[in-house]
Amino acid sequence: MDVELRVNERVERLRLDPRVTLLDAVRDRVRLTGTKKGCDRGQCGACTVHVDGRRVLSCLTLAGSVTGRRVTTIEGLARGDRLHPVQQAFLEHDGFQCGFCTSGQIMSAVALLREGRAHSPEQIRELMSGNLCRCGAYTNIVEAIRTAGAAD
Repeated sequence: MDVELRVNERVERLRLDPRVTLLDAVRDRVRLTGTKKGCDRGQCGACTVHVDGRRVLSCLTLAGSVTGRRVTTIEGLARGDRLHPVQQAFLEHDGFQCGFCTSGQIMSAVALLREGRAHSPEQIRELMSGNLCRCGAYTNIVEAIRTAGAAD
């Protein structure tokens, strides 16, 4: 099937098997490898991207279902050399260790801050519960999100 993906403001026209996930299309065909394949079952959040500004698990989303819609990956957050405020806060608060989950954590954090529902550490933890960190950097992740949210 022919699929037109608008990834990070760039149009990609691809011919894909209808079963190809957005994750595989972005990583293997568009060559943006910042989005990680973790569990490949929608349980860890490492594959989180935005579709029309909303966070989605790209391992569970068929590429054909987002044709013509706006897809943003971790590579699309920064503006030139200027990091997105959430990316900057993750650096400042050491919100990562091995880094494997970091792109999914950041993408979820950006979306939840945009939703305007993260007003306390408890709310942040609840709203981020779909993103797992094998290293256990949760305290620093929550602090990074709080800092980025306060800067908005």
